Amino acid sequence: MVKLRLKRCGRKQRAVYRIVAIDDRSRREGKDLRKVGFYDPMKNQTYLNVPAILYFLERGAQPTGTVQNLLKKAEVFKELPSN
Repeated sequence: MVKLRLKRCGRKQRAVYRIVAIDDRSRREGKDLRKVGFYDPMKNQTYLNVPAILYFLERGAQPTGTVQNLLKKAEVFKELPSN
């Protein structure tokens, strides 16, 4: 199964995160399928590639809790076609 989750980058005590689509059996820094966003908690900045995120969500990808909160703030779920 594919998950949308955070991948830690940056240096010590100054973490930034990439939002990636990754196989759920992979480790946190494992090889990702595609980078779909970026999150900096220190500056509270978020960049999302919305078409790529919608592509994975429509095909059954499950976001983790933190990623789901970021997507709700950005109102990405409103763009999903409802079934």
